[in-house]
Amino acid sequence: MKMLLIIKGCIIGVATLVPGVSGGTMAIVLGVYDDIIHALARPKQWKENIGFLCQVALGALVGMFLFSKLLSLALHHFAFPVRYFFIGLICGGLPLLYQRTKTAISRKADYLFLLAGLLIVLVMAVKPETIIHLAGSGGLYSFFFLVLAGILVAVALILPGISGSFLLLALGMYELTLDALHNLNIPFLLPVAIGCLVGVLTTSRILEKLLRTYPRKTYLVIVGFLLGSIIQVFPGIPGGIELLYSFAALVLGYLIIPKQCVRGTGS
Repeated sequence: MKMLLIIKGCIIGVATLVPGVSGGTMAIVLGVYDDIIHALARPKQWKENIGFLCQVALGALVGMFLFSKLLSLALHHFAFPVRYFFIGLICGGLPLLYQRTKTAISRKADYLFLLAGLLIVLVMAVKPETIIHLAGSGGLYSFFFLVLAGILVAVALILPGISGSFLLLALGMYELTLDALHNLNIPFLLPVAIGCLVGVLTTSRILEKLLRTYPRKTYLVIVGFLLGSIIQVFPGIPGGIELLYSFAALVLGYLIIPKQCVRGTGS
């Protein structure tokens, strides 16, 4: 049972590194999402849940460290097919999330929340070169910026449908973070980790309430995030045989994402 939780955590960690693939969505597919949210949102019961959380977290860390180098190499040598694969993953996740917007009470005005999610993503991508400089410059401003980035990633880790690595991609920090993981760049990773911890502890209860009270509006925002992410990930149209490879990668990415959610909380 413990090894199974570590393996599930490893899969969630690998999914977290892939832009467009949500660690939260993967946790739902693996049947551990509800357990994770309940454990995080109820600090008084942490003594009962600490073992469960540590096993999942250990697996996630192992998956991220083992996969970061492979993904860096793939992005360097096969940039177009890899990014088209990411787009396929994003498109593959849309049906799963759109199912969750279908609630008993549905209003056309709710689609303003989808538009809001789309606009948030586009605004996040403004002047990425400034963000890259700030993230990698070192110093106090860089430290606090990386903590803030970690908080945003933590929200994405908890909320199904928002990819933490996509947020890093939109911020222009994705490849920086992959390199930092591979090279164990502690000055870069430590503030991000602090931000993740703060984000998880402070937002899990809020997100749990939003998903329970306003599921349609919340998931429409998420769908807007995904639609915006396609625009940001799109690398252009390749030429020659690479166009065929890229199209095949897009189709593969779309097909491997489950279109039905596995419900339940068992681990």
